[in-house]
Amino acid sequence: MHTAKTLTLARLPSGMPVETTVHTYGDGTGPTVYVQAAQHGREINGTEVIRRIHERLDSDDLSGTLVTVPVADPLTFDRVSYTTPESLDAVHSNMNRVWPGDEEGSLHERMAAALWEYAGEADYIVDLHTGSPEMLTHTVYLDGDDDCRRLAEAFGTELLLAEAAGDDADTEWSERNFGGKLRVAATRAGIPSITPELAHNKQLVEPAIETGVRGVFNVLREVEMLSGDPEIPAEQTTARNHLGRVSAAESGLFHPGPDAELGRQVEEGDHLGRVYHPTTYEVLQEATADRAGVIYSVCREATVTAGQTLVGVAMPADDEEPDH
Repeated sequence: MHTAKTLTLARLPSGMPVETTVHTYGDGTGPTVYVQAAQHGREINGTEVIRRIHERLDSDDLSGTLVTVPVADPLTFDRVSYTTPESLDAVHSNMNRVWPGDEEGSLHERMAAALWEYAGEADYIVDLHTGSPEMLTHTVYLDGDDDCRRLAEAFGTELLLAEAAGDDADTEWSERNFGGKLRVAATRAGIPSITPELAHNKQLVEPAIETGVRGVFNVLREVEMLSGDPEIPAEQTTARNHLGRVSAAESGLFHPGPDAELGRQVEEGDHLGRVYHPTTYEVLQEATADRAGVIYSVCREATVTAGQTLVGVAMPADDEEPDH
């Protein structure tokens, strides 16, 4: 059985509703899996993943309920953007920092609260995201949570990133309010949750889409909502998420070095590129790795601002060394 419901997430100053569609599959018995996409509007591959699941899923085969939201944030979707402009939500421009939301709060808080009515009732959550074109596909889960790790492994990407949050996170992470991410809020509410990062944004890219489709079906098999076993790679690497460490000290143009290659293992001090002044040609920064790890993202958009991530490095997990 399949139903589609129009859900009003919030209202704009003009009174126009901000709406999305919630799809439900199954007969309401057994576990519930909640899957959403496009919480950041330029990350559209997840939206296509959910559409293909709609085409390929026989809901009569489900032993449970699947709830999907192909566009979680219509405000950013319409603007092909990561966040909303200040005029729409000056308090919380990033929807993925306000979960589980507040029905009396800012626009994004109200939108999150409306979706939490579904997500908060689920037994498992998959929050589909996509990153930059130059990024290894990976799945993020809350560090130290075995149920979330099991879900991440089942999704089936070769790279898994364990991410700290709240009191367990570095100061940099806590200041960015990562505790308000859907995955973190849900995990703390007792709902195992993962964030697959499928790579690529603004474009529909077949390998990313099919990875997402396979991953969601893997999760449904892992929780025994579908028959069969998940299709998992023979080897999976687990590392600790390490965003923002190799960042621009100054604004300018970034030229990645030859060692800034996806999947490459780097050591502390390895040269990863330089930032230079576009008019005086002065070298403003020699970007180097601050510690050992695996490169999983590289900024290829040359114009960078101070503080922007240049190279994403995932640090080795405590229990294993990264493959390379």
